Amino acid sequence: MNIEKISLKNGGGFVAKLHVIAAPATGGDGKTYPDNSDIPLGKEHTVDLASLGVPDGSKVKLKAIVVWGKDNEAQQAFTFEKGCGKTARYSITGTTLGNELGLINVS
Repeated sequence: MNIEKISLKNGGGFVAKLHVIAAPATGGDGKTYPDNSDIPLGKEHTVDLASLGVPDGSKVKLKAIVVWGKDNEAQQAFTFEKGCGKTARYSITGTTLGNELGLINVS
């Protein structure tokens, strides 16, 4: 499935940051593209993958960085397609050391 943006809603008792892991469409190692905006409890942050410099056609995954806690990586991978208009929306809940990351929807 193709996406243009990734969104993370923080329902946990911590501050989170949104990073994207992107691997080239041709294969190979992934590279991390950080968006270091703080996402406090109850807030949602959306990032356009092109604004992070992710190459079009890359296979992408969300990595939720938990400040002072255990980071969490999404199980789902998507293909970045600039201009497709779709956003993968995730939610993270729990505590710094015991959190869960889940896909809400793609729309």
